[in-house]
Amino acid sequence: MPLLLADRAHLVSPLRLYSFDELRALGAKPSEPRWKRLRKGVYVARERFEGSAPWLRYAVRVHAFLRTNPDAVLCLESAAVVHGTPLFGETEDVHVYDPEANRSWRHGDVSIHASATAREIVSVGDIRVTSMVDTVVDLIRVVPPAQGLAMADAALSPAQGGMLSIPELRERSSARASRRGIARLSWVCDSADGRAESPGESVSRAVVMWSGFEPPELQRSFSYEGHVDRTDFYFTSCRAVGESDGWGKYDLDDHAKAAKHLREEKRREDRLRRNGHPFARWDWRDAQRVEPLERALTGAGVPRVSSPDRAFLATLRRHPRAR
Repeated sequence: MPLLLADRAHLVSPLRLYSFDELRALGAKPSEPRWKRLRKGVYVARERFEGSAPWLRYAVRVHAFLRTNPDAVLCLESAAVVHGTPLFGETEDVHVYDPEANRSWRHGDVSIHASATAREIVSVGDIRVTSMVDTVVDLIRVVPPAQGLAMADAALSPAQGGMLSIPELRERSSARASRRGIARLSWVCDSADGRAESPGESVSRAVVMWSGFEPPELQRSFSYEGHVDRTDFYFTSCRAVGESDGWGKYDLDDHAKAAKHLREEKRREDRLRRNGHPFARWDWRDAQRVEPLERALTGAGVPRVSSPDRAFLATLRRHPRAR
């Protein structure tokens, strides 16, 4: 099952946060190495925090900021934490929108954003954030394009819980006074597809396109041997199937469920191969490194129809907003 935006959304901190007084009441000393201070008077268990995935660490930091600034309006990656928009790595700053500010400025790890174009402010639970459409448009303009494609796909994809449309993204973009990132936004809107079911699929599709391979058909289903098998990517000219693994696809935290899923996946792959479909499989790291994904597709007979776009492929190695 695809991971929904609501499943990724963090309306509370993924890890328990403690105030100075709470730790003292528990008989703990905030100065002990096992506690990490995130903001003045806000602490988290260091080992659990440092052992968490980067995007979860960022969600914890955002909620630590909200502990001391509950009326702030979150924007960009900080709003994405609350909306469930997919994030990549641990973002450097907490991002706040101030509709009254005349200029943008930064204080420590907090960026306060002003804009000539007003953003729609909504409440998600008790948290004030820029709306989903504003958040996605703002992010697409500043993050690497493959990440922006994953964010747009998620917002468009019913399978991921998305409810936006391309016309909405284009309309909100056209209302921006600043033209920053407009070419990137245009590419994402031209390439986004609401059939994508995971961020890994979206990034993989970007790499497939930039590497010059035949454009794939998404979520094509086949009926063989009494089973209906849906595929991530189908390449029509050679009947090849491509599968992007990762991003929680196999319940890897639950060993019994993971083993069951992997057995079923092996049977599914064998069934498709028996019925004349060459198979290419890769994971998240393969897509990021490009060459392993290219080898998998070439091995399955997927043809290149254009020259690789080296400039776009180079953006996969850039994460300017991450720690």
